[in-house]
Amino acid sequence: MTSPQDNLTPPTTPEEALALVRSRYAEPTLADGSPAPMHVEEFDIGYLVYPEYPDTTDASGEPQTAPPGGSKIVVAKDTGETVTVPNFPTETAIALYRQQRPPQA
Repeated sequence: MTSPQDNLTPPTTPEEALALVRSRYAEPTLADGSPAPMHVEEFDIGYLVYPEYPDTTDASGEPQTAPPGGSKIVVAKDTGETVTVPNFPTETAIALYRQQRPPQA
């Protein structure tokens, strides 16, 4: 039996990485139900893909914090494998991915 990640064509552009993520994961939505804009951060060994949520305010105009939880997705440049990482700031999420990634032969 093959997994969804077998026989992948690794992405060569941020657009290909985003398409791969969209084909495997549910589309995140904004509070009004519309699709959330997606962002792709390219780095040397992968692409970090995540939704961008607009800043929100309460009825008095005070800024609201983002809801807790969530995750970001890393697409490996060499294999096309996807891995979720916590919704940490970009550099922290990339550093965590590097720590958890198995050594390459």
